Amino acid sequence: MGVIFGIQFLFWTLGGLYFSWTNIKEIRGEDIRKEEPALILTGNYVSPDRVLNEVKKKDTLHQLKSVQLIDLLGQTHYQVSFNNGRRIKTILANAITGEIKEPLTESEAIAVAKSRLKYPVEPASVKYITETNGHHEYREKPLPAYAVIFKGSVNSTVYVSAEMGNVQSFRNNRWRVFDFLWMLHTMDYKERDNINNWSLRIFSFFGLIAILSGFILYAISIRIKFKKQIK
Repeated sequence: MGVIFGIQFLFWTLGGLYFSWTNIKEIRGEDIRKEEPALILTGNYVSPDRVLNEVKKKDTLHQLKSVQLIDLLGQTHYQVSFNNGRRIKTILANAITGEIKEPLTESEAIAVAKSRLKYPVEPASVKYITETNGHHEYREKPLPAYAVIFKGSVNSTVYVSAEMGNVQSFRNNRWRVFDFLWMLHTMDYKERDNINNWSLRIFSFFGLIAILSGFILYAISIRIKFKKQIK
């Protein structure tokens, strides 16, 4: 039992070493990411009610989730997120004219991704993503999205939501190693983020038994050795 659970103990140890010896800011891409500037409100903006009426012309507004102002390539837009009865969707509208904006094009997504980088560099390639799975590095994020891939000093993939109009995540090789070790650490081989799964609970429980049995056997062996020395 010690050998079987020892393999998982090794994974936990390797993960712990990587987590403690790596810079979490580099894993998150904060070393190459430019902080998003504060939104400066200038001009006469149309009311949110007008924007919502425009949204209703485009889709079914079953349940409103949020309405907020964002800067999109130098222009202020309303970002309206809602449930249309099928999924959570987001529509952008110009804050001054109230005009609905179509989802980002590839060139706009590249511009958004580059605007969030500290170092000016051209992307190596761009991918349009409409679906992911539990192991994808962009899992549980808004779709569709553009994966803007940068090489060289940046060496990261910047994911930009086509509907929301902003950067959702930065992914690099350090993050991918972290994600793989985290999967081994949590023993969640489906979604990678569930720390309440039964595999982890069972291994933790029997791992504790293995450790306690080792202490008990050690104590018994010391006691036997002590008795032999007395005789």
